[in-house]
Parts: sequence; structure tokens; C-alpha cells
Amino acid sequence: MNTLVPYTVEGAVARFTLDSPGNRNALSTTLIDELHRGLDDVLGNPGLRAVVLGHSGGTFCAGVDLAQVSSGRSEADGDGHMDGFVKMLRRILELPVPVIAAIDGHVRAGGLGLTAACDIAVAGPASTFALTEVRIGVGPAIISMTLLPKMKPRAADRYFLTGEKFGAQEAADMGLVTIASDDVESTVSELTAAIALGSPQGLRASKALTTEPILEIFDRKADRLARGAARLFVSEEAQEGIAAFRERRQPNWIQ
Repeated sequence: MNTLVPYTVEGAVARFTLDSPGNRNALSTTLIDELHRGLDDVLGNPGLRAVVLGHSGGTFCAGVDLAQVSSGRSEADGDGHMDGFVKMLRRILELPVPVIAAIDGHVRAGGLGLTAACDIAVAGPASTFALTEVRIGVGPAIISMTLLPKMKPRAADRYFLTGEKFGAQEAADMGLVTIASDDVESTVSELTAAIALGSPQGLRASKALTTEPILEIFDRKADRLARGAARLFVSEEAQEGIAAFRERRQPNWIQ
């Protein structure tokens, strides 16, 4: 059976692959659901010590599936998708084993939030990043909960507002990724080997210390930000921005 998130288990490591290159590994409802099911399997395997989240194709993740969210006609239509996105990010944060993002490709919009939700992120030389929400009439609302605790404040100010692209080293300098590496696979293998030396209890307790402050933000803000994101995506301005993006033209607010 075809799957958008195949995974294999190699010793103490589960390796997941975002494998929907046709839409640049966008976070469709189907992809999110399959990732949840895979993480269920991780919970059922006490021998696992780490999850590696990689990708096929030249894009790690393009963010939410614009085709899916733009098809809604009301705020309620977007609520389910935004709730699913929030639950996916929270699931990664709450998973009792570390999650490593293995990136060597483009990362856009919600894909940056996914990157920041992972405990460790390794980015290769082909990696580029951009918070493109501002250019289609929305904002990085939900992903701000994982991004703002990790990014340097001035970097967040700049890239939230400009939508500019930046590379792996700049992403590492601002705290979005852990390591900018010329050899992602080798670096990830070194990290998983080091993690495998930890005990299950030790890993669980140590991860909880780093994720607790972010989960507290989710407790306070997730519902409000998800509702706000749903409102923005079905707004007239966002519908124009998404249409312009898909039609490769300038939106009507650019004169």
C-alpha cells in the first residue's frame, strides 16, 4: 500500500520519510494522519531510542497544503485542518523519544514549525528556509509556538515580516536548526549513536525538561491561534494571495 510517510526501524532508530513530493511534502490531512499512526507505532516499541524525520525530493516540507485549506468556504472548514496541525506538532513535542529532523532541501512556512518542533534539526547545503505566510495574506500563527522559543528575537522579527529566504548556516546561527552540516546522513548517524547510549527513562526525563516550556505555550495559546489561522485562510485577502501564488502572479496588493 502506498503511504505518504513510510518508515523503517534500524536497531534503536525509527526513520520516517515525508514522501509526497508531488505537493512538496505539504501537510495534508492524509500526511498528518499517517505521521500520527507511525508515531503510535513508536510508542508501542520500547526498544526505540530516537526518531529521524527525513524527506524525499528537493523539499523537506512546504507547510500546510494550500490546495486543501483554500478549498474551504468558511472558518469552520479550516478548523479541522488547523487542529490537526496543532496536534501533530504537540505529538512530536510530547513523544518520549527524541525526534531529529534530517533536512537537505527547501523548507517553507509550516515546515519551519515542524523543524522547530523536533528536538534536534540537521540541515544540509541544499537547505533553504522561508516564512512565506506574510506574502499570501496570513501569518505564522500556529508555528510561532515552536519557532519563537528557538529563534533569536531579531531574526524572528525580520523573517516573519519579510518572507526572505535564508540558508542552513543562518538557520543554525539563529537557533532554528541545531547543526548546519555538509553531510546530513553522517551527522544524523553520529547523533543517533550518541542518543542510543541514553536510558529510556533518562531520555524521557531529559526531553521533558526542554519541551515543557513550549507545551505550556500550547496550553495557553493553541486554541486561539488555530481559530485565528482558520479565519485568516478563508479571508478574501488570503484567498487572493493563495490564488496569486498558485497562478504565479503578483497579488492585487502589489502595485
